[in-house]
Amino acid sequence: MEREVAKRSQTITPFFNPRSVAVIGASGKQKKIGYVIAKNFIESFAGKIFLINPNAREILSHQCYPSLSSVPEEVELAVIAVPAKIVGEVLEECGEKGVKAAVIISSGFKESGSDGAKMEEELVMISRKYNIRLMGPNCMGVFDSSTMVDTLFIPRYRLKRPPRGKIAFISQSGASGIAFLDWAAGEKIGISKFASYGNAADVDEADLLEFLAGDSETKVIAMYLEGIKEGRKFASVAREVTKNKPVIVLKSGATGSGARAALSHTGSLSGSDEIFNAVVKQTGMIRVYDWEEMFDIARALAYQPEARGNRVAVITNGGGAGVMIADEIEKQGMKLADLREKTLSGLAAKFPPHVTLRNPMDLGGDADNERFQDALGAVIEDESVDSIILVCIPHTPSIDLESFVDMVLDTKGKNDKPLIVCLPGGRVSLEIRELFEENEIPTYPTPARAALSLSALVRYGRLKNGT
Repeated sequence: MEREVAKRSQTITPFFNPRSVAVIGASGKQKKIGYVIAKNFIESFAGKIFLINPNAREILSHQCYPSLSSVPEEVELAVIAVPAKIVGEVLEECGEKGVKAAVIISSGFKESGSDGAKMEEELVMISRKYNIRLMGPNCMGVFDSSTMVDTLFIPRYRLKRPPRGKIAFISQSGASGIAFLDWAAGEKIGISKFASYGNAADVDEADLLEFLAGDSETKVIAMYLEGIKEGRKFASVAREVTKNKPVIVLKSGATGSGARAALSHTGSLSGSDEIFNAVVKQTGMIRVYDWEEMFDIARALAYQPEARGNRVAVITNGGGAGVMIADEIEKQGMKLADLREKTLSGLAAKFPPHVTLRNPMDLGGDADNERFQDALGAVIEDESVDSIILVCIPHTPSIDLESFVDMVLDTKGKNDKPLIVCLPGGRVSLEIRELFEENEIPTYPTPARAALSLSALVRYGRLKNGT
């Protein structure tokens, strides 16, 4: 079984780590898709690049070839950005050249109606004839932050590419994928790999999920789906993947209107939402219902270890925030930890009488860095605590903003209990939040978002521990 999986995954590797790439439909016109893709590869890709355009001698000071067959060397990956009516002809040429994988950016296939569907079927027949793996058509293709394979046709001055990181993102929709990448770049959150597979004529969500399961650079897999090509195949793969890596899924097309929109967008049949929910439950995936949830949970799973249980300790300098977070913890199926007497008595000897020691622990509006440090240090060592949410109102004069983040990091040390930070507020909170995020402490502006994200660590911990 493992050998079969490895063999299948090897056919996906050329999309992300090819030795050579041909951009078919490369253009010298800056507003053309073929120009942007060619520029991406020329600027960043370390492998061999071949630009195909019968009407140009060079583009961006890079030699052009009139056809793929005229390229004197082997080509492993082809990126096809030509009109739909000639894609089949180009793919035949790829087959004769021995190309292993092709990203078809071009649209005008299954998503556009019956005539387009017939052309797409022809592409599948050609790919099988020559044993070429296809991504698309009607897709953005791939981005790999390590190899810098970048088939995205959005210019980098409009869409900054994210840094290297632990989150992989699979998106049936190119536009949704761009939104995810833009968010990641803006939040300075690292991405390992990205794939937009469009109509899924060949490579589908299950193929990519299986490939990412074996990718050493990926810790968390996030997915946007409009439909599932092969339900049983997808469920089987997802069940195996979640044993080792969390999978977050955002699926649209739950309503009649959404399902019709999905059909016209990528030609997808969305299927029953009730059945999909059952698949999610059986496979251990984490379903989310909007972008914010996906982003929040992806960060938590990428940055923190899974929780060993559902007992949460809350430390705050704002009583109201503590009450709100307690409500959200219970809503998410977790519970407030009963702190041990040793923890409580030790802190009582250090703190003034107005500090509330019971969980949620309210340190008072006059709490300084030292009080937070004492509380966090004691709670994190308490065996009755599985995870911690630290809720700080950073605007009080007693908080030393410059050293607060370092204090939290030093106190947590190498302890493997998940730590989530909640920083309500605007400008001041945002400044500290960025520092926490840079040090892989997931930080949220509201109690609800903090509790939801922690609950994902609890759920995935239960799955891995079989509880």
